[in-house]
Amino acid sequence: MKTMGRRTKFSYSSWRHEPEPPKRPCDVPGCPCAGEYRAPKDKSLKDYYWFCLEHVREYNAKWDYYADMTEAEIEQQLKDDYGWGRPTWDMGERIASGLFADPLGLKREAFGDKSAKPKTADKPVTDPALTAAARILELTFPLDKKQVKTNYKRLAKICHPDTTGGDKTLEEKFKDITEAYRLIMTVLS
Repeated sequence: MKTMGRRTKFSYSSWRHEPEPPKRPCDVPGCPCAGEYRAPKDKSLKDYYWFCLEHVREYNAKWDYYADMTEAEIEQQLKDDYGWGRPTWDMGERIASGLFADPLGLKREAFGDKSAKPKTADKPVTDPALTAAARILELTFPLDKKQVKTNYKRLAKICHPDTTGGDKTLEEKFKDITEAYRLIMTVLS
């Protein structure tokens, strides 16, 4: 390092390389290689062995997480792993619990729910908003999601403001169609 007045001039020769930290040895006795790869000691996955590549491959080939578990314990472990160890419910369980109104009896048809009242052909739908929405979408009961979507798309194309050139009456009709569609889809969902 040379000094010139107040400034200090550094040269590359004065820069020193720090020695590399010592490498961890392989945990297999007598192996001269560095232990760069970790492998779990047990199922807790808290403690690890450190092996070289050759020995970690051997260890992993022999490693069996389920070695000391019964078949029932393995099944339970796999079931817990599907939801990352968090509680889950069977499909349709919450729908069948009676938490949702089902004026059209669709829950009974879709899920075979015995608690839902069966639809009767002679009893009309009494909800006036639902009846009006079906009339706007030109539908008849019983309602089908596919038919609702088909009619909505057909009527929306006819009354959409972009296709009508700004006709205010058709724009209001489009708003009514959209609101009717939302109401019916809420009931059917």
